[in-house]
Amino acid sequence: MIQLTRLNNTDLWLNPVLIESLERTPDTIVTLTNGHKYVVLETPDIITERIAAFLRSIGIVGVAAGTSERKGEGA
Repeated sequence: MIQLTRLNNTDLWLNPVLIESLERTPDTIVTLTNGHKYVVLETPDIITERIAAFLRSIGIVGVAAGTSERKGEGA
């Protein structure tokens, strides 16, 4: 889960796997795959950094990076 902040400064915890899109209007709108939309204070850049950190923490990004690095070493 990643932590985001609603406009009223309350915390919002979302499963980043369910994020379908991020829109930058004056505020950031997060749309989930189920159609729910949330307006948050964080920018899309910050949200994508948090998503990447989450994916690294559960080993998804590390596996893909490790595979491509190993292929490069053998060449």
